[in-house]
Order: sequence, then structure tokens, then C-alpha cells
Amino acid sequence: MATLKHIASKNSDYTAIEAYLVYQHDEFTGKQLLDEQGRPMLRESYILDTLECGDFSFATACLLANRKYNKNNKNNHPDDIKSHQYIISFDPRDAVENGLTMEKAQALGLNFCKDNFPGHPAIVCTHPDGHNHSGNIHVHIVIGSIRTREVERKPYMQKPRDWLEGMKHSSTAQTMRYLRVKVMELCEGAGLYQIDLLNGSKERVSEAEYWARRRGQQKLDLANAALTVAGQQPRQKKFETVKDTLRKQISSVLYRATSFEDFSDRLMQQYGIAVKESRGRLSYLPAGRTKFIRAKHLGDKFEKELVLAALKENAERKRAIQFKPDRIGKLVDIQVKLKQGKGIGYERWAKKHNLKAMAQTLILLQEKDLLNEDVLDQRIEELQTQYDSAKEVVLDLETRMAENKKLRSHVAAYQQYRPLAQKLKSARHPVTFEEQHRAELTAYRAAAAYLKANNITKLPSPNKLEAEYAQLASEKAKFYEQYKEAKEELLKLKTAKQNVASFFREEEPAQQER
Repeated sequence: MATLKHIASKNSDYTAIEAYLVYQHDEFTGKQLLDEQGRPMLRESYILDTLECGDFSFATACLLANRKYNKNNKNNHPDDIKSHQYIISFDPRDAVENGLTMEKAQALGLNFCKDNFPGHPAIVCTHPDGHNHSGNIHVHIVIGSIRTREVERKPYMQKPRDWLEGMKHSSTAQTMRYLRVKVMELCEGAGLYQIDLLNGSKERVSEAEYWARRRGQQKLDLANAALTVAGQQPRQKKFETVKDTLRKQISSVLYRATSFEDFSDRLMQQYGIAVKESRGRLSYLPAGRTKFIRAKHLGDKFEKELVLAALKENAERKRAIQFKPDRIGKLVDIQVKLKQGKGIGYERWAKKHNLKAMAQTLILLQEKDLLNEDVLDQRIEELQTQYDSAKEVVLDLETRMAENKKLRSHVAAYQQYRPLAQKLKSARHPVTFEEQHRAELTAYRAAAAYLKANNITKLPSPNKLEAEYAQLASEKAKFYEQYKEAKEELLKLKTAKQNVASFFREEEPAQQER
């Protein structure tokens, strides 16, 4: 599922982007990593080509274009965009299942750049891995903002600045839509995994929020590691941004509310979140903030159209549950309710409700041929045994699935970070190396401790563990159906038995009175 990301840069130092593509950088601070001699460290693997730069480097070609057309210089606005970067990130599965290599990705990136950014000095660089060792091959396409020659007008181009020489590239919403379509066509033509890039995302995460998550998680991991060393149990393991928390709170209310008024009232009562509508768009104000967060910055799921659709679906589901034909209602003890202060209107409703519930009870017992009390008790006892047995099996399978998932996580961490632990032993400056890779080394040590505690000397195969997990999930689904069916029938029969007992308790005083 290739994705397309755009980054506009106002940095006039064009060599900085070249250095970023070629040399290793700390992904949190952005600073170059240096070796023991204080020299920048090259990336382990990359492929880099330039386009429309002539005999010059990318930086020189951009500076010459700025001088020729008198743009992007100190006399112009300091906030001028000097370059644009487009990143095409491919699905990690493409390398294994679809034969995607760095060379093939570089060729795709070069063609994409030639077709969509003609006339701009450009760098096309492919890296084999993404942030956090995600394993996805990705291509950086960096273009100078000034077009050095007139180009053919494309369908999405609206103004002369989009094709004339000496004009600056503009990344509008229409441009991005056109480029997303081109990425989807590129992946389809190359036989790669792809998703629909045009219909948005249920939960949208910006570049700034992504890095806030990463930095926050790193700080939390360090704090939790210190707590673990001190013998204390960490309270929180996953870092959440303000928007993460807001998404979770809105989703919990959105699942239950049945109207927009109900939705807004629940948000305010439960979480202190205000919601407002302006020009057909929703915005949310979490408690403690003074500025609303627009729904489009949270994701499509929280926009007005989808919110109203979810509320309508909730209302329909609630009506279906209320009028479910095979549902058995419980009889109401009318005398007790009247003593508690209920009025005549409630008494009238309760009598109708009891008549309906008793009719449902009688129909159920007739259909199941359980009009005899001893036979009913025997059937309830059988169902209780089935329910308890199925529940015990389901809980056991869930425990084994959780253990399998935990083992897979530790095996993956052990395999991924073991090379770092080995590098630490031979590092010239162990303390500095430890600080730079503290989170990864902490995860490795936790994995090693888990494997040792469980006497695992040979790492199990990840594929074998995944197959085992799938088998457990399949068994759980089968027993869960038995558990669910037994539970539903058991609850109905227990309610029916209780209704019959309540009905005859009410009848005896009435007969005595008559």
C-alpha cells in the first residue's frame, strides 16, 4: 500500500537535503551521526540520481536557477518555499511477495519524477528501510521550487505558473489529488500492493503528530526502564498525544449516541469536550484547551457526514434491539414500584409490559417443549454445563493466544535489536552508544530476560508462531460460537423461569382476595 507524502522546505541550504539523503541522521533530533573520528557516517545503503541538473550538483543547479530568475534570494520573502520533497513509501510486503528491489523502486521514482516534475532540478534517492525499522522501501523525490523551462500543460494545471518557465511549483489540493492517482497507477502497473489514496483516512496523523508520538514514546520508554530497574511497575506503556486521547474519547461516545444532541451532550458530560459546527464542518474543544481542533485534523471518521451516518446507524440498531421478536422481557413487580412512588401512568405501562413478557415466555416454553417445570430445570442445568465448559475453553485459548503474541513480540525485538547489543560490546564510546540506542537496547534486554525466564534457548520461527496463533484463533472462534449460543438460550430460559415464578406469586394473593 504505497503512500505519498509532501514536505515543503524553506531552507536555502540545498546541500542539507543532499546530506540528509546520503548520511545517517538521528531520527529524533535530525543531527548527523558521527563516527569515532568525528566524521559523518554514510547510510548503509542508498541509490541516488539527479535529473535536469546538467553537469552541476542539485544544490548548484537550484542556486543558478534562483539567480537566473531572481527568486528565492535574500531580497525576496524569507518564507519562500525553496524546495519540495515527495516521498513514495511502498508496502513492506512488496519486497518479499512482489519482488520489489531498491533498483526497481529507484527506476519507478525516476519515471514518476520525469512525468510529473519536468523542468525542475531534482534528486531521486531510494532507501531500503523506513522509520522505526518498518522495512518499507521508499523513494525521496526532491525538486527545486523554480521551473527552468516551459513544460506541457497537464489536466490538473489551472494557472500559467504551473507550466511556464521561471515560475515556482505549487503543491495545491488538486496537484496532490493528481499525484495520488499517479502513485496508484504506478503500483497497479508494477504489480505492487496499493490502497485507495483518494478517500482519506478514518484517523489522520500529521507529520508533526507522528514525531510527537515518537519522541513521547521514547521518553516514556526511558522513564519506564528506570522504574523497572528501581523495582516499580510502569503505569503507562503507550504514549498518547492530545489528539490520540481526543480520538479515543470521541469514538467511545460516537459508538453509543443516537442523535447529534445526544452526541454533544455525552461528550460534554463524560469528558468535558465541546463540539461545534461551522460551515458544515465539525470542531472539537478538549477540556483545558482554548482552541478548537478541526475534525479534518483528526480523521474522516470525525467529520460531520460520517458522524451523522454513525448516529443514524446507532439509532436503527437500538430500535432493532428494542423490537427484537425473540427477546424475553422480565416481569415488573408493580406493587413494589408503586410503593417506591411510581404513578398511575407507570402502572398502566407495567401491566401492558407484563402481559407482553408473559406471552413471550409462554411462546418460548411451548416452542422448546419445556412447559413441565422439571424438564425446564433439567434443560437449564444442561445449558449451564455447556456454557461453563465452553467459557473455560475460550478463556484457556485466549490465555494461550496472549502468551503466543507476547512471545512473538519478544522474539521480534530480540532478532531486530541483537546486532545493536553486539555493536555495544565493541563500541569505542559505550556510554554514548547506549544513550543513542537506549530504547532499542531496553527492548532487547527485556526480550532476552523473557526468553531466559521461560528457558527458551532456541528462538522459535516467527512463521511457526503466526501459524500457531491462527490455529488458536480458529479454535477460539468455534468454541466462542458454542459459548454464545449456550449463553443466549440459558439467559432466555432463566428469564422465562423467573417470569413464571413471578406470575404465580402475583396470582396467589389475587385468588385469596377473590
